[in-house]
Amino acid sequence: MISLSIADGVAEVVLNAPQKLNSLDEQALAELSEAYDDAAAAASRGEVRALLLRGEGRAFCAGRDIAGVTPESDDAEAYLGGLVQPLLQKMSAFPAPTFAAAQGACLGVGLGLLLATDVVYVAENAKFGSPFAKLGATMDSGGHWYFTERLGMHRTLDLIYTAELISGAEAVALGMFSRALPADELLDSTRSIVAKVATGATGAFKASKELVAHIRDQRLGLWTSMQEENAEQARLCKTEDYAEGFKAFQERREPQFKG
Repeated sequence: MISLSIADGVAEVVLNAPQKLNSLDEQALAELSEAYDDAAAAASRGEVRALLLRGEGRAFCAGRDIAGVTPESDDAEAYLGGLVQPLLQKMSAFPAPTFAAAQGACLGVGLGLLLATDVVYVAENAKFGSPFAKLGATMDSGGHWYFTERLGMHRTLDLIYTAELISGAEAVALGMFSRALPADELLDSTRSIVAKVATGATGAFKASKELVAHIRDQRLGLWTSMQEENAEQARLCKTEDYAEGFKAFQERREPQFKG
């Protein structure tokens, strides 16, 4: 169900079970985790400088595959705590910029995959939200934290209580994701951006990714954040890409970063 391809510095991870809207069972989660391990190993060798996650078909991911699961036998904690959370942590810590292109339904653990990705571009008519009220369950995969952080308490609880879904265009307007694009332009536009980022200064991107996560998780103030930026800049100024960037600027040409 999960495929990984690597070309020109870009790893492309694909959810490939369109007949079931790319919903994820335990096996699919294990395959997805392995794909990220393989991509991370390639990144450590300098072969991957950006990653794109996408889903085949009319939906990105409709959430957990509950075919054959009964309430009596279900171990939600083992599924979420033992499989989903470790995967999302791995995705969040991926050692290069990560992007996702999302269309159609993006729900449950599928939404969690997007929330664990650095930059998310969505189809204008994609669907997001928390349908769990209809199941007698609650939102998972970090949804409560991300929704509260980005939408505020009132809008978060509104979406949870009503189980209403919002469009990709509305999600972007509310600050959930980065850009909303026409569905027929989504994948090509995202691939073009990812390809460009993959030629950039990967080390500097990784530093910014770690800084943003640290500022968010530790709730750092302005001056503490600035001190951490200073330290990162001092480290980066000793790298080949930093020297190349300066030289290219002075010579009025495009830099050739090695990542």
